Amino acid sequence: MSRVPGFNSRLAVVLSLLLTLLLPGSARAADAGFTAFVASLWPEAREAGVPRATFEAVTAGLEPDYKLPDLLLPGRPPTGAPSQAEFVQVPADYVKEASIARLATEGQRLLKLHRATLAAIEQRFGVPATVVLAIWGRETDFGRYRLPYDAVRVLATQAYVGRRKEQYRTEFIMALKIIGEGHVARKDMRSSWAGATGLTQFLPSEFYNHGVDFDGDGRIDIWGSIPDALASAAQQLANKGWQRGLRWAYEVRAPANVDCSQGVPEITKPIGEWLRAGFVPVRGQTLSAAERAEPASLLQPEGSYGPAFLTTKNYFVIKQYNFSDLYVLFVGHLADRILDPQPFATPWAATTQLRSKDVEAMQQQLTKLGLYADKIDGKAGMQTRAALGAYQKSAGLKLDCWPSDAVLRSLAGR
Repeated sequence: MSRVPGFNSRLAVVLSLLLTLLLPGSARAADAGFTAFVASLWPEAREAGVPRATFEAVTAGLEPDYKLPDLLLPGRPPTGAPSQAEFVQVPADYVKEASIARLATEGQRLLKLHRATLAAIEQRFGVPATVVLAIWGRETDFGRYRLPYDAVRVLATQAYVGRRKEQYRTEFIMALKIIGEGHVARKDMRSSWAGATGLTQFLPSEFYNHGVDFDGDGRIDIWGSIPDALASAAQQLANKGWQRGLRWAYEVRAPANVDCSQGVPEITKPIGEWLRAGFVPVRGQTLSAAERAEPASLLQPEGSYGPAFLTTKNYFVIKQYNFSDLYVLFVGHLADRILDPQPFATPWAATTQLRSKDVEAMQQQLTKLGLYADKIDGKAGMQTRAALGAYQKSAGLKLDCWPSDAVLRSLAGR
């Protein structure tokens, strides 16, 4: 059967137009805008070294994902970031003993299985094998958790309508470069909703800043090569200031009269000075003279309730990997548990966490009172807890640095 020249191409155009007409007007405009936006990135991609063939292949038919969180969509209310567990759960829910115990058991097995590789990583970067194992365990359950999103689609969408467009514009182009250089196949570049990818969850820019070809096969593969992924995590910590031979934190028992509002990174004292003020290392632990001389900050994740910690510089290095105190506690404690089965010496208290909007209201009031100068984000982190403590002292309330209904009512009355 003969074919009319150009018939198939004309039919495809007509069908495409019909499909476009069937879409809601806003969706047609948004997707057309997205396609134009992606195409406009070619000069920047070329400047970054992305081959034209890679750019065309990866962006062909690329569609936005408007179901992602943290977007600013025209005509719709802003979509907030998802309620990350490390910010809305109480510590006992996030640092679950059952989860820690399960991961620690697997970490012990992997420590033996990859002993030579981990020893070489520790020798080169100064980061303990247990710490990089703990990051791997927390990020992807030692590779058993499959990241749910298409990284390229996530990064392109966030660059187009996300809250941090400029950052994601760069990340999208770096993702194209990674694929163009053959580090990972397009289909294997899975990510979180925020675009972090690989066994230890790196953004594409972090891949270029910290990635290591540790297995020596000529490419950096943080998706399939355990040596590359763990060495890259170790190099990221080293590049951000990891101090060889220093613990991440010391669990201590706080004195009864502790001023919990001192629990901020800006207040550091030698560990020996904290000990002289009545803080006692748990389980009779004895610290060397060098350890007592190390500067540390106070951390009380539940305010005056639950465990207390003296956190070293390495604590804040891990925090640059994920800006959450509970994340660092999880990783640090899991690293310890791979070598020692003992849980925290002080149990978590049965505290409840206020809703994010209530914590946000607290932050707004504390800002008006001049006690808080950080982000209004509904997350009860170090700075928020310290500001609450300062307010409790000024208002004659019980000093516990914990966001509660009683403090919320008091602030509302102001």
